Amino acid sequence: MSTLLVSAIVTPDGTRLESRHRHDYQTHIDNNGEEYMIDGGTDYIKRSLNNERATDAFVYTDDTHEVIRETFKWGTYGKNGDQPLELIPLKSLDTSHIEAILRTQLHLKSHVTKVFEDELRYRILIS
Repeated sequence: MSTLLVSAIVTPDGTRLESRHRHDYQTHIDNNGEEYMIDGGTDYIKRSLNNERATDAFVYTDDTHEVIRETFKWGTYGKNGDQPLELIPLKSLDTSHIEAILRTQLHLKSHVTKVFEDELRYRILIS
């Protein structure tokens, strides 16, 4: 069964809206004058239906790993936790950072843990 990893849409003017967690309501007034919204993170999908449709940019666990590593992002406040939040694509995380996530973030859902494990295997295969 496929599980949602990234909940996003792209509006007609090219603006990407992503809802990262439940009740993460994001809006944008497009160049066409219409307001677009997305909500729900990976818990549920709620988005606006407009006269000019947005393009779905959802990513699921059964998408290719190449797609997942480009779009799945991890939030970090830096090694010491004292930096502003930065969202880093999976492909750009240091291997040691991924290993630390797997070692310390024991609350992660199993499909998210698998994404990190798959990235480590992918790096071995392409090296």
